[in-house]
Amino acid sequence: MFELKSLSPAAIPAALAKAERYRLINEPEQSQSICEDILAADPANHDARVMLILALSDQFAHRHPLAAARALDLVAGLASDYERAYYTGLVAERRARALLDVPGPGARAAVEWLQDAMEAYERADGLKPAGNDEARLRWNSCARVLNSRPDLLQVEDAAAPVMNE
Repeated sequence: MFELKSLSPAAIPAALAKAERYRLINEPEQSQSICEDILAADPANHDARVMLILALSDQFAHRHPLAAARALDLVAGLASDYERAYYTGLVAERRARALLDVPGPGARAAVEWLQDAMEAYERADGLKPAGNDEARLRWNSCARVLNSRPDLLQVEDAAAPVMNE
């Protein structure tokens, strides 16, 4: 096993910029690695925590679902109620989008994740800073997916038990 080399505190701002660039060029694994190094050097670094949440969620379509659990664990450590609600919604929405085209149980799970996202965005909307409608924009995005894909809601209805009179 290799012992990881620690990042110096002075290098953190440049490392954060590099992590963002790796996300932007669709290399979330590199971004994740850099964020892990930053958090090892500065466990309270808010920007690195958020970037790591985003880098993990960028990988949902290609990685094990445990990445969602890890991202949600990181979300729980965010300082504000608004951010915890907003990023909970973002993780759920991105997990849903990774599952949208997976037939059967994947589509059912996508609906559940989208509904969870919408609930989280509702909470965030009630906690938002003045002039910040990010949670509403994300909620609308989820609603548009469900509105444009009625087949997803039918999958959910088909899984529900039928009640007899």
